[in-house]
Order: sequence, then C-alpha cells, then structure tokens
Amino acid sequence: MAEATEKASDPYTLVVEPKDAGELVDRGVAGAGRDEAEPQPSMTWMLLRELVETVVLSLVIFLLIRQVVQNYRIESHSMEPNFYEGQFILVNKLAYKLGAPERGDVLVFHNPRNEDEDYIKRVIGLPGDTVQIQDQTVFINGEPVQEPYLQNRIPMGTVFGPVVVEPNHLFVMGDNRPNSEDSRSFGQLSEDLIVGQAWLRVWPVSEFGLVSHVDLEPVVPVSLAPIPATQ
Repeated sequence: MAEATEKASDPYTLVVEPKDAGELVDRGVAGAGRDEAEPQPSMTWMLLRELVETVVLSLVIFLLIRQVVQNYRIESHSMEPNFYEGQFILVNKLAYKLGAPERGDVLVFHNPRNEDEDYIKRVIGLPGDTVQIQDQTVFINGEPVQEPYLQNRIPMGTVFGPVVVEPNHLFVMGDNRPNSEDSRSFGQLSEDLIVGQAWLRVWPVSEFGLVSHVDLEPVVPVSLAPIPATQ
C-alpha cells in the first residue's frame, strides 16, 4: 500500500500516463486501429495547390475580361490629332452587341483587305445615308456636316460620291483626312468586321479618361418664316 500511495503521489506518473492513454484513444478513433496517424499534406504541397488555383482563377478572369474589353496601341497617324501613335486605348467589345453604331462614334475594326490588321476610324455614314465629299466638306443626305474635331481637312478640289451606304454597312473616315486609308479607298465597312467602340484612353496617364462622343449630325438649314404681305 505504501508503494501504491507513493506512485499516486508521484507528479510525473500522473502526467505521463493519461497523456499516453489519450494518444491511443485518438489513434483508435481516427485511424481505426492503425498504429500511426494519417499523413498530413506538406506545406510545399499546400502552397503549390494555392498557386495553381490562383493562376487558374486569374486566367478565367482574364478571358472573361477579354470578352468585354481589349487594349490597343495606336500605330498610325490616320486619326490625329485626336488619337496618335503610341497612345493606348481600351475598346468596348460589347458596345455594338447591345446597340447600333452612331455617327461620330470612333470604332476599331478588322481591315477589310487584311483581317489580321485592325484599324481605328470614325463613323460618318449609317445604312441608308447618302455620303458626298466636295472640297473640304462632307455632306450627309445633301446637308453639310460640321466637324470641329478636324485639324487636317480634305484638300480643296476633292470630289467623292455621292454613295448610298448599304444595309449592315458603315462609311468610316480617319480624322487626319489627307493621310487616312478609309471608306474612300477600301469601300463601305461591313458591320461584321467591327471589333468594338473606342471607350477609354489609358496612356499616357495625363490623358486618362473616357473617349468623348461627337454628335455628328448634318446641319439642316433653317428656313425663315415668310413675311406677311402688307396692304
């Protein structure tokens, strides 16, 4: 009895023995009688899995974004001074899936002569419009169009048209009129070739902002009311 009492009063015996028993119970529940615990995933494997998940998620997000917008670097002088070489823009690829082009819109499209190239131009004529150029003025349906955004106009003496814009086509021109390959050379643009609408200037940072819309409507002459005859 004295020996049993002595063991019971031994603090080391009381601490160690229950701990060993508890470990055996844990192994019996989780390991169904196995002598060793389930191996845990290594830290390297967990980090690798998180990295793969992050890359896959980023790729999915990137592909979804590319369905909505696409970035472009301007590589020509045809839209100067409003868009110039070295400038970066974002193009809204859903704009014309949700609505129709309007006169004055700036859009990006596949070159009708080489669809591996993309052009940026401004919409001048819509389906059904009659477009004509005389000297430095564009006429739509017989009425002159005001274009305050132009810096380099068509040379005097230039004559083009009239042409009627076909269904599902557009008449497009560059803002740098003397130095632009547009509907005057490659013809009317099929709407099937449109990539999207120029939406946002992103570079240089000093010009960051939305591409402003130009309301390009023919100037209709105002007819004066007849003066009543006096008696």
